[in-house]
Amino acid sequence: MLKINGLKNLLLQYKPFFIFLIKFLLLYIGLTVGYKCYLSQYDAENRETDGITKAVASQVEKTLLFLNQEASIKPNPTEASVNILLHNKSVVRVVEGCNAVSIMILFAAFIFAFSSRWLKTGLYIVIGILLIHILNVIRIALITIALNSYPEQEHLLHGVIFPLFIYGVVFVLWVLWVQKFSGYAKKTIGK
Repeated sequence: MLKINGLKNLLLQYKPFFIFLIKFLLLYIGLTVGYKCYLSQYDAENRETDGITKAVASQVEKTLLFLNQEASIKPNPTEASVNILLHNKSVVRVVEGCNAVSIMILFAAFIFAFSSRWLKTGLYIVIGILLIHILNVIRIALITIALNSYPEQEHLLHGVIFPLFIYGVVFVLWVLWVQKFSGYAKKTIGK
């Protein structure tokens, strides 16, 4: 009986954490499974690129053209990806992981886990996902320009600087949500 009461007290003491964890995991797993189902309709072994990745590559091309770069895109002949060309030279490949959907899922699950009101939460998730998408397209366009000039810096540019940028933006959005919009910080400070 003592162990049960101890467990009950422990669960009550950490109830906000467990609620956060359950909400986060439910949405994260649900969205991830949904996204995997979406991807399963494309045959990566036959170099079939998913529609979201194609759309991102197309938007990168338009961004590069807007920046007065001679850019074009074409399907990669050896894998499920889209090549981005500058001056008729293939510079980068946009693969499924470049479309930022997995980052958007992580972002949305975290915001949902700290949710208070549905409308405010939904609006923040939609605005955040749009911002992540726009910044991701700009990020890929800038990587393309940078790698065209400095191909030897691929690891630094693609593996360090630009991931820090996109994850940094997501982190700032999380902090803003928790401190300014979720109401969670006010609840815990008021206790």
